[in-house]
Amino acid sequence: MHSITILDGGMGRELERRGAPFKQPEWSALAMMEAPEIVKDVHKAYIDAGSRVITTNSYALVPFHIGEEVFQQRVTELVIESARVAREAAEEADEEVKVAGSLAPLFGSYRADLYEADRAEQIARPIIEALAPRVDLWLNETQSLLAETLQMKALVDEIDGQSKPYWVSFTLEDSEATDQPRLRSGETVKEAVAAMANVGVNGILFNCCQPEIIADAIQLSQDVLSALHQDTIQLGAYANAFPPQPKNATANDGLDELRSDLTPDSYLVWAQRWKEQGATLIGGCCGIGPEHIKALSAHL
Repeated sequence: MHSITILDGGMGRELERRGAPFKQPEWSALAMMEAPEIVKDVHKAYIDAGSRVITTNSYALVPFHIGEEVFQQRVTELVIESARVAREAAEEADEEVKVAGSLAPLFGSYRADLYEADRAEQIARPIIEALAPRVDLWLNETQSLLAETLQMKALVDEIDGQSKPYWVSFTLEDSEATDQPRLRSGETVKEAVAAMANVGVNGILFNCCQPEIIADAIQLSQDVLSALHQDTIQLGAYANAFPPQPKNATANDGLDELRSDLTPDSYLVWAQRWKEQGATLIGGCCGIGPEHIKALSAHL
């Protein structure tokens, strides 16, 4: 039986709140380029709030956000810097804090339709190679499409010979009601969980979607893993504070509004429900800040 591990919360909104350089399309990558010390401060704020796993600010270090030219010239340097500031924050903590290497959607959040299988490796490889010696585990997050997820897992298996824990986090369709929990590609959570169990991941999570729809996905995942006699894969969740996102969402056109009702106390209610259904990895995504994490840490 796993105890609860508290993850961190969203990076981009917290950077903006602290006055870091922040604009689209670079998003959280801009602070990585111009103010890495503020990124470190955000990591430390989450650790102080109770996070015991923090995630590198490498999510937006892809051409979709920083452009092809900057990516070609600076990706390795920037990814190494993202790992450095996270590691420093972790090592300055009073308790053990692990650093997760963030592997983001390569062609834009929520947009399974933009995936290019023949280009994925040339984008992912330098990111994985830069993170591999510098992180404690992998977090392949906000995944919308199984084909991309499987390609990333195979690449990490090839590049990182250290067999680190590997967590995959899927973002769920929340712009309209579905007959069962589905990824934004339309693929079912049932298919996704079975596929992940088959390739040997250590954690399956759901992130960057509304908290209201995550509970059913966790319950379904639990059922699938039980049927497969898989009892070592952890489940988890870290929701965002966005209203439902349309199918044609563009992650770098502008800032989405945040829900005012997702206070630390109301978010905690959802997190407690996830815990009751078997989640052991719990944190927050976009718009969920240190004050939310502090509530999770105090009560979970």
